[in-house]
Amino acid sequence: MRWGAEPLADGTTRFRLWAPDAETVAIEIAASTLHPGEGRGTAEEARTSLTPTANGWWETTLPAPPGTRYRYRIGDTAVPDPASRRQDGGVHGWSIVRDHAYAWRTPDWRGRAWHKMVFMELHAGTLGGFAGITQRLPAIAALGVTAIQLMPINAFAGMRGWGYDGVLPYAVHEAYGTPDDLRALIDAAHELGLSVFLDVVYNHFGPDGNYLGLYADRFFHRDVATPWGGAVAVDEPAVARFFIDNALMWLRDYRVDGLRFDAVHAIDNPAFLDAMAAEIRAALPDRHVHLVLENEHNDAARLRPDAYDAQWNDDFHNVLHVLLTGETSAYYGDFADRPAQRLARCLAEGFIYQGDPSPNHDGKPRGTPSAHLSPTRFVSFLQNHDQVGNRAMGERLTRLTDPAKLRAATALMLLAPQIPLLFMGEEEGSDTPFLFFTDFHDDLADAVREGRRKEFAKFAAFADEQARARIPDPNAESTFAASIPQPGPDAPAWRSFYQHLLRLRREQIVPHLADTATMPVSDGASNDLPRIRSLGAQATGDARVTARWRLRGGKILTIVIDLADNPAPLPAAPLMISEAEARSADERTGSTSAETGAAASPTPLFTTDDRFVAWIE
Repeated sequence: MRWGAEPLADGTTRFRLWAPDAETVAIEIAASTLHPGEGRGTAEEARTSLTPTANGWWETTLPAPPGTRYRYRIGDTAVPDPASRRQDGGVHGWSIVRDHAYAWRTPDWRGRAWHKMVFMELHAGTLGGFAGITQRLPAIAALGVTAIQLMPINAFAGMRGWGYDGVLPYAVHEAYGTPDDLRALIDAAHELGLSVFLDVVYNHFGPDGNYLGLYADRFFHRDVATPWGGAVAVDEPAVARFFIDNALMWLRDYRVDGLRFDAVHAIDNPAFLDAMAAEIRAALPDRHVHLVLENEHNDAARLRPDAYDAQWNDDFHNVLHVLLTGETSAYYGDFADRPAQRLARCLAEGFIYQGDPSPNHDGKPRGTPSAHLSPTRFVSFLQNHDQVGNRAMGERLTRLTDPAKLRAATALMLLAPQIPLLFMGEEEGSDTPFLFFTDFHDDLADAVREGRRKEFAKFAAFADEQARARIPDPNAESTFAASIPQPGPDAPAWRSFYQHLLRLRREQIVPHLADTATMPVSDGASNDLPRIRSLGAQATGDARVTARWRLRGGKILTIVIDLADNPAPLPAAPLMISEAEARSADERTGSTSAETGAAASPTPLFTTDDRFVAWIE
């Protein structure tokens, strides 16, 4: 890898730093290496100048075995290695030369096919770090989840945080455990058949501990504004290399199975995204490696077999949140009008906004056409860290809607062909909030606290200053403690509910989701079967939708959901699919197999609370 400290076979280590603005660069080696049980010396042992090479790079090779503690000196300022693999003393402390001595127990693990994924998003800090998550893995696997997705685990300032304010993307956050603790977690997950995904942030750095601007101002486009300052300059070769190598590190050195790329709309460089995906896939052809986007642009062109497997579909959450809670403030206003029709479009075509003007985006068009994509290109969720934690008081849906409506929406998420994602605690009906928390100090802590409160001024409930003062202080330790998920009062019933639905998905839905567009033949897919496709969805009431899909092998999945306060009776059997409807679906998806539905089965696959029913025939 181009960036960072690279141990060599002869016992030396090559150190590299891109510092095009620096006049001199030196490396300082601490008086002791870091080994378990040994003291951590802080005295400087040696300072060596790095040699400038081409295009702003500096390097040197020194006798520095794994565990060596080092830092760079730019002028009078000591800085960590921006590609540090491990820190001692936080993001302002010493970097540590990495050690690859871990002996994997699951070296033959190749991952799971994409269509088999059921995600659970986890925050390592609130779950007791890597060791705490490892202890929970058997229960997660027994539930029927097939993949965990860790919120960012790279190093950020302080002990507590969501991870999206990271400043050292290559280093594991110290409070969560060591690099080997993370490897042990991944090993244990693979032993249980669980894939492991990692959320990575390539669109910005946090406000505390980012020294790159000191010696590499070209790392940023200062004239391109983002919510976090100047945009990351991924069109600069050294910067692109920084992030692509980081993605490859997590996939190779830690054997994670996939990455979720945070808010790539803030990167706003499709060429970089495509190049990164192409290099990752070329580097790891013998494993199931999956790449997922968060992208407010709803850019369907990125969702293809040689690029990205899927996108988090915020549209699914947003419209269901409106139907479940009646909330229409801020961005929910984009979904307030005709929510049932919008949900129908989401189920049939993926994105709701496909070039339509978005009131929340000043009336500008958002999104691109997506009806031609397989449903498995979309990750659906009712709750996640954003949609819970970005609420002022961090309320989960258990506190915002009727349990019967929530069960119906959950059944939709878990039985529809889109890829489902749960948020930790959801499976136990948790009503614990998940709040926004940080660990900043002094002026920065004040700025974050006040900025958080001003952010909600556009919400009616927090329009006045006194109401905003009730919003928990992100820097208070009590805010973090309140966010540790606890089982809800009906936890056994909720867990049984999720377990039953996930068993139905595994046995009745997943075998028919293998799509030639997303699935290699070696995984059991047959090219002579038509790809899965929507047969359309219709709003049949103000809060009622009927949706149908033709799955692989000709199976037809029908779902009816009704989230009205007073739902109408559910149908006793699925409606027949007419030839006209099938032809219309063909035109949307580009398919040519306009087959009509089979005879309706009188026995539903699942039904709940007179609000949801599903058949598969």
